[in-house]
Amino acid sequence: MHDYDLLVVGSANADLVIGVDRRPGAGETVLGSDLAVHPGGKGANQAVAAARLGARTALLARVGDDDYGRLLLDSQAKAGVDTVGVLVGGAPTGVALITVDPSGDNSIVVSQGANARLTPGDVRAAASLLAAARVVSLQLEIPLETVAEVVRAASAGFGGRPGPRVVLNPSPTAPLPTDVLAACDPLVVNEHEARFLLSDAPVGSSDDPEEWADALLSRGPRSVVVTLGAEGALVADGDRTVLVPSPAVTAVDTTGAGDAFTGALAWRLGVGDDLPTAVRFAVRVGSAAVTRAGAQASFPNAEEVAAL
Repeated sequence: MHDYDLLVVGSANADLVIGVDRRPGAGETVLGSDLAVHPGGKGANQAVAAARLGARTALLARVGDDDYGRLLLDSQAKAGVDTVGVLVGGAPTGVALITVDPSGDNSIVVSQGANARLTPGDVRAAASLLAAARVVSLQLEIPLETVAEVVRAASAGFGGRPGPRVVLNPSPTAPLPTDVLAACDPLVVNEHEARFLLSDAPVGSSDDPEEWADALLSRGPRSVVVTLGAEGALVADGDRTVLVPSPAVTAVDTTGAGDAFTGALAWRLGVGDDLPTAVRFAVRVGSAAVTRAGAQASFPNAEEVAAL
């Protein structure tokens, strides 16, 4: 019935990465390392992360007809992702400008490029991909109306069958329509994203992730996962709240770790894990990813996760 464990609908970028001793302040220039170019983008990252773990994965995205676009298509194919849904042309491939400091923390500026041209019409034309997936994973590096169209199609179902389960990471942050929030199962947020979504409520200034999760659940999602970096992740679905600790690792580069976590989580939900079990696995995947430099290059395979 389902050809894919996971369909990722989202961005595909070229990551242009420079290491710095410290990130510059306003008006300041700092020297950095040689420029490194890697395939990235939240959507492409999640697809590669899941496929490398063994998931049957497809990607719906848009890239430019340029060298960066070819780099991204090649990286997806090598990971085992089905790229039948990757559209080519309309604008240059998206680019992310990334600085990484010695602690592994990063700052990112994204030029959307072709990602901004992924339209609701493209989603409607790819209905067969949505119908063939158990889970669809979304982020916000594509237009919000395109995300909303995926949610609408998933909620409506196909030929009397339920549509795919919706996993959403609202990054970069933006206000979310009520119907999008209501479809999330789970809504996956880090501290910054949680505080943004709760900025109109007193709990937004709280330091308690459990309070954030409860407040976010009251906004409509079916479940919430709050990622806590080295502390692991918090899972809440209204009936239970579970803290999943992270294994102790030495962080080298956090770029893409959240995408590795979300891709792994979405896959495990697609093969039938309950949410806490899926999060336990995803925490290990995210922990493994921070121990190596880069985004997609750092993503572990199943054997590496098992060893961790």
